Amino acid sequence: MTEAGLRSGELAEAAGINQQTLRYYERRGLLTSPRRSPGGHRLYPSETITLLRVIKTAQRLGFTLKEIADLLDVGRHQHGRQPDSGLQARARGKLAEIEQKLADLTVIRDTLRAAISAGCDDLVACAGSSCCPLPFAELAERNDRVDHC
Repeated sequence: MTEAGLRSGELAEAAGINQQTLRYYERRGLLTSPRRSPGGHRLYPSETITLLRVIKTAQRLGFTLKEIADLLDVGRHQHGRQPDSGLQARARGKLAEIEQKLADLTVIRDTLRAAISAGCDDLVACAGSSCCPLPFAELAERNDRVDHC
């Protein structure tokens, strides 16, 4: 670290990301453009390490970069903020999404277990069998309804 700040490589290493990710975040508006040294090097304040770690953690929690950018923007402009725009509201929404995904994955898991137990070995043959646990008939019915609409 220089007296004036962290260079791109130093920042990327300290935050556990690569320099391309750093520049991508700048283009997406997650990071403000850093000041430049007299030699043209980007110089970031040390607090940027924390911001990058926050971004990566939010991604692991399922937030998209757009959602993260919105949350960061709300945090920067707290004085005029709507009550339902902060982290609490967004976290509740994300939790509902995750719970729905878990429910969907549970159905998929149970269906695959049933297919294994039933000995399904050929998708085409299985699709024609009434004892097949895979939802081929339901999917075909949905496609028929779409085709007839």
